Amino acid sequence: MRQFLTRTFFMTWIACLGIFIPGLAAAGATRPEKKDRPPNLVFLISEDNSKHFMKLFDPNGVSTPALEKMATEGLTYTHAFSNAPVCSVARSTLISGTLATRTGMHLHRKVQPVPMPEGLDMFPAYLRKAGYYTTNNSKKDYNAIEGEGVWDVSSNQASWQNRPEPDQPFFHQETFTESHESRLHFDKARMEAYRPADDPALVKLFPQYPDTPLFRYTTAYHRDKIREIDDWVARKIAELEEAGLLEDTFVFYFGDHGGVLPGSKGYLFETGLNVPLVVRIPENYRELVPYEPGASPEAFVSFVDFAPTLLRLAGIEIPEAMDGQPFLGKGLSRKKLESRDEAYGYADRFDEKYEMVRSLRKGKWKYIRSYQPWYPDALHNNYRYKMLAYAQWRSLHGQGGLDPMESAFFAAKPVERLYDVENDPFETKNLAEEPGMASRLHSMRKALSSWLTANNDLGFLPENWFLEEAVANPVAYGRSRHADLARAIAVSDWATRPWPAIRDELIRTVRKGTPLERYWAYTVAASFGKGIGSDYAEFPDWQEESEAMVQLRAIELAGILEVRNPFPALFSWIERVPDPVAALIGLNTLVYFLDHSGYQPETDPASLQVSALNPEVERRLAYLRGNW
Repeated sequence: MRQFLTRTFFMTWIACLGIFIPGLAAAGATRPEKKDRPPNLVFLISEDNSKHFMKLFDPNGVSTPALEKMATEGLTYTHAFSNAPVCSVARSTLISGTLATRTGMHLHRKVQPVPMPEGLDMFPAYLRKAGYYTTNNSKKDYNAIEGEGVWDVSSNQASWQNRPEPDQPFFHQETFTESHESRLHFDKARMEAYRPADDPALVKLFPQYPDTPLFRYTTAYHRDKIREIDDWVARKIAELEEAGLLEDTFVFYFGDHGGVLPGSKGYLFETGLNVPLVVRIPENYRELVPYEPGASPEAFVSFVDFAPTLLRLAGIEIPEAMDGQPFLGKGLSRKKLESRDEAYGYADRFDEKYEMVRSLRKGKWKYIRSYQPWYPDALHNNYRYKMLAYAQWRSLHGQGGLDPMESAFFAAKPVERLYDVENDPFETKNLAEEPGMASRLHSMRKALSSWLTANNDLGFLPENWFLEEAVANPVAYGRSRHADLARAIAVSDWATRPWPAIRDELIRTVRKGTPLERYWAYTVAASFGKGIGSDYAEFPDWQEESEAMVQLRAIELAGILEVRNPFPALFSWIERVPDPVAALIGLNTLVYFLDHSGYQPETDPASLQVSALNPEVERRLAYLRGNW
């Protein structure tokens, strides 16, 4: 105490004399005025939780005192969205400020990382060049090559507290991992040993879940993880406050995407995309925010917007190559911000599971476009079914023990879905076929397709073609092949029209189109299923096709139409294809027919001989062999 008083007296005396001693800056006696330095910036990121579990956002959620206090001192965004419902794609969008589908970062997990767009760095590099101390503790999981100069330190020891100069502004990113999906991979022994804070019998289940003790326990267990998140946030806020830096620091808390209960993470429902976001506004930098503390902006913000927002707050010019728009920072119009009411989502490969889906949220309306709608959401993924609740859901479906809402997860999907999420927050009532919704459906469809075309969505390339042709410079490839991608998107949209209206053009395309056009023509035909009737006679046999990926889609189409058992052709195709990514796509089709059709393979799938291997292929083979 004597030492502290002596130091305090000395510092006061020095300050009175107007003497500046650099070594004393950490104690705050001569810290530069805020106008002479930009604010500190902190990202506190929790894994795998949507907004639906916090009372701050949902009346059925858990009380989170630290976040609720943050909200009174800052902003609560109820319309904050991860652009992707899975980690590596979401985080790649976040760190780059770009759309992963435009920059080739859209596949989880990457087979090969892509370069950052030409002339663009990950956003902490710009902060670092401007004098910030940049730290990450410690998760990255990016699908892009990081490059030099992004972090001063990235490790599980990284901290803003270790910056070399006490007055140096900092950007610190930290991830809370205890809410991750893997924490719900508990076994029966854990269930017997651990009692959640909430009585499982009293928790509110999502409406699409079967009401079982296991689903109730899993929900209650996850709610405890939300409480752990709040405790962690409280500790991090306290660290800044104790250092006297809280009122110089913008603190962003958010989830890295939705999840993690069944049907959330990995899917473009609101439970997979709509994340909690609270931004604490420091007292000394309120002029950078066009809202008063305690406000809940109506503005829609997406992960693609976070990088330009931090650069704007730091007073750094935003690179043109970024796709997002800042939602905080000097000179922004509140009226203009509040007019933002759109969010786009994308989902492609999830580990070894393929399915291409895109979404548009506009105001209270949600549009989901499934490009391979015959694949059910339940299509097997090894990691996902390690969760007991997932496994029970599938078991109950197999026993016929689910009602229509609960069993929708295991069924083929409509090509288009339209939801009113204000009245149907869990997206259970598809309005796409409602007569009064035709105009709304058309406008949402057109807006999404225009957006995909304008941004050269590389998801329209099969992944093996992407790796062969585009991976060296995805953005440049997209620009140079804009016309081809636009044509693929246009062909894919035939699935939204009646079969007689597109029949002749589709068959001509199957016969004479480019490989990419034929690939999508077969895909569209498969989405109609038996609706194409006897017109299938106009299609070539799969062996008449020269391109392997077109052959695969032709095999798949014949199986969906029940023209022939697809397994012999699939076995032959998978065993002879030399590319492991192509083999993985073929295995996706094989698992679909194995688990979701009435076909029986003539040969035991466990005997499949695949020479083209990668980790994802090995996961599929493990499943086929029953040892996953």
